[in-house]
Amino acid sequence: MSNDVPAEFADALADLRGRGARPGVHVEEIAAPVRVAPYSVALSGEVTADAAGDDDAPVATGRFVVLHDPAGQESWQGTFRIVTLVRATLEPEMATDPLLADVAWSWIPECLDLAGLRPGTDALAEGGTVTRVLSKSFGALADTPDAVDLELRASWTPVDTRLGAHLQAWTALLSTAAGVPPLPIGVTALTRRFTDRPQRPHTVGP
Repeated sequence: MSNDVPAEFADALADLRGRGARPGVHVEEIAAPVRVAPYSVALSGEVTADAAGDDDAPVATGRFVVLHDPAGQESWQGTFRIVTLVRATLEPEMATDPLLADVAWSWIPECLDLAGLRPGTDALAEGGTVTRVLSKSFGALADTPDAVDLELRASWTPVDTRLGAHLQAWTALLSTAAGVPPLPIGVTALTRRFTDRPQRPHTVGP
């Protein structure tokens, strides 16, 4: 870890701290990747079922990683890159929904817009994948309900160091995947559930 970081990265961290996460999402700092870029910070997020009167098992989890290379990287179209992951447990009937992947991907621009960010203007070079996994049990475990997991990986390039809004977009994405109200306007819910706590980002030096 190093405190000798570029002013641009320090400004980005300050904005992350200043804006914070969406209420109802438990976010904490985790070890950040050190080989992808000279500077990075990583947060993990979790939405649990207890707000729906259920248990506290996580129904949506994820990671929010900020990469910074002062020299820039061609594929990023900038000096920063935000890399996100969201995993959520869905209702079993969603496994056969042919529009599931399209709906899940539509959450990206909707949550960015909710945070006051315009895809293609404030967030560039968006890309990612949507994966769903159906787990069906057999034999002695045949009575176990089917489980459907959604994995959404997305990355984009912020145009400036005001990254707090991007963090809020990602935590809105976590909440949306978990189906926890209140939902962003126009976002489709699949499940219900969630929790709450603040975050504290940190820097990782080269």
